[in-house]
Amino acid sequence: MESMLTRYIREAMKRARYETLADGACFGEIPGLTGVWANEHRPDKCREVLQEVLEEWLVLKIRDNDPIPRIGRVRLPQRAA
Repeated sequence: MESMLTRYIREAMKRARYETLADGACFGEIPGLTGVWANEHRPDKCREVLQEVLEEWLVLKIRDNDPIPRIGRVRLPQRAA
């Protein structure tokens, strides 16, 4: 069975938006998740790094008990303060 965290990451990555920059690099971001972005030379590397950034962002949000935005129908439970 898939964990809530894995489901959140999967759903967030489905929402990723990519664009090719003037220098040919690939820029990727996940709308609604401030600070979750990547800029790499190849699209496959951009996606890989974007997921790593998302995972690290989630670790910090969970550690600091910061609110984590809902992604579609997926909401991660918040710890009581």
